[in-house]
Amino acid sequence: MSPLRAILFSIAALMAGVGVVTVVSSNTLLSLLTQAVVYAVFALGIGVLLKQNGLVSFGHALYFGVAGYAIGITLQQQIMPVEWAILATLIGVGIAAFVVGLIIVRVPGIAFGMLTLAIGQMFFLSVSRARGITGGADGMQVDWPATIFGFSQSAILKPAAMFLICWSTLVIVMLLLTLLLNTRFGAITEAVRDNEERARFIGISTVIPRAAIYALSAVVTAVAGLLSTLNTGFVSPENLHWSLSGMALMMVVVGGFKALWGPALGAVVYFIFKDVVGDYATHWMSIFGVALIAVIVFSPTGIAGALQALWSGKPAAASRAKAGAH
Repeated sequence: MSPLRAILFSIAALMAGVGVVTVVSSNTLLSLLTQAVVYAVFALGIGVLLKQNGLVSFGHALYFGVAGYAIGITLQQQIMPVEWAILATLIGVGIAAFVVGLIIVRVPGIAFGMLTLAIGQMFFLSVSRARGITGGADGMQVDWPATIFGFSQSAILKPAAMFLICWSTLVIVMLLLTLLLNTRFGAITEAVRDNEERARFIGISTVIPRAAIYALSAVVTAVAGLLSTLNTGFVSPENLHWSLSGMALMMVVVGGFKALWGPALGAVVYFIFKDVVGDYATHWMSIFGVALIAVIVFSPTGIAGALQALWSGKPAAASRAKAGAH
């Protein structure tokens, strides 16, 4: 997608978000949509890693949860103003993830996924046991100040405002990622993903671009963690558990990762499915599992890939063949 089209689509998406708030009067529905959008940002972080590096992470909940704890502890100890705390959290996550990425992106395939799982669970256990700092298994309340970026807390935490904040953040993050991946940096990371040996042969440093993408995906996930903490005012060790990463990964698979908007679409589908089917079936996850298998078999590129194939007039078989080639 060209930068101009990306900007125009983003403006249209922002207007659509305003339209949703205008039409939807139910606070319950707005809260559900807000939760879906928060996890859409989370899934987007994992999707970027999969799209640009071809790597599957089972430990990105680490950055989702750490962002929440970092802002919570900073505000609790009154270390710095909330605006600076948010910025420091994102920068800190980015630097830490880049350093970690320099080591773990060298590990190929499923071993990378298992390594991220091990690191994530190590932090999960550490946070669960650090009761004096994190509240342990009970979690901790995050006391946001009366004013955030010049807006009153009471105004921000209204369901309509919270949805618009999360929706706008999702749209802006997607726009920035689209613009970034359309640069030479995006081309380099794709070249490394497709054939690392060939990229190394022509003089491209393969580790640094892959570590940069890993750090970028971690920062996007941390943004989701901050939004979740703002929305709920609470953070617990469950925010770091590997099952949260697995849930986000399912959203990516359902939505597809070839297009940046695929993971976000998968998150919306997941929460709609959970809310609608969950009202009628206790074991709704089993039904979702069947749907997930169907997507993998009939449209490996996800719902987004199927929609793109329909839009371009390509048959589904061709889309499956292309996905299999990768």
